[in-house]
Amino acid sequence: MLVSCGYKQNIMFKVPEGYNVKQQAEAAERNYIIQKNDYLQIDVYTNKGERIIDPDLELSQDIGNQNLSSKPVETYLVDINGVVKFPMIGEIRLEGLGIRQAEEILQKSYSAFYRDPYVILRYINKRVIILGATEGQVIPLANENMHLVEVLALAKGLNNYAKAQNIRVLRGDDVFVADLSTIEGYLKNNIAIEPGDIVYVEPVRRPVSEGLRDYGIIFSILTSLTTLVIVLFK
Repeated sequence: MLVSCGYKQNIMFKVPEGYNVKQQAEAAERNYIIQKNDYLQIDVYTNKGERIIDPDLELSQDIGNQNLSSKPVETYLVDINGVVKFPMIGEIRLEGLGIRQAEEILQKSYSAFYRDPYVILRYINKRVIILGATEGQVIPLANENMHLVEVLALAKGLNNYAKAQNIRVLRGDDVFVADLSTIEGYLKNNIAIEPGDIVYVEPVRRPVSEGLRDYGIIFSILTSLTTLVIVLFK
């Protein structure tokens, strides 16, 4: 009886009755907006990208004659005021800007020191959490507008214990349900993933094996008591 009632104690993010669950994201793809506590990486080129330069010259001095390709990656924090402190150009407020907008501002700032500067800006700490049948994983978002299927692929895909028809994306107060079990479901539900999303892949329940595993001690005690009673009253 314990195992026949639908074993679901490991299910996460159960949706309460009457909760408004969205079947798909209505928002279109959009560029990522820089936020507080982001870490940014910057590459500065001269002559519209002709050659790479070291803005503060400190890395070149530190590594001497070593190969420049092996230089450490420098990152810059967006502080609680939305400001980033860069070499040579100092503090610049970037919070609320898209990556392309921020690049244009930085190019103007570096133009005081270099001819036709070309700036490439990246964020490096954006990630999404994968839970459920795929086991717990933290997947970094390497670029903007990554989609659900791409993120699941980075998490090594769906195994035999995953329900492809019940994948939930938690985004703040919103919950999106994606059914990827069919081509139609893929075309409709391969939504754009945003930094901070939680993707939960519901596992397939195996009530008999899970019940025997969790209640094995109880079954063993019942079996022992039954055997004892048979022996005593035989």
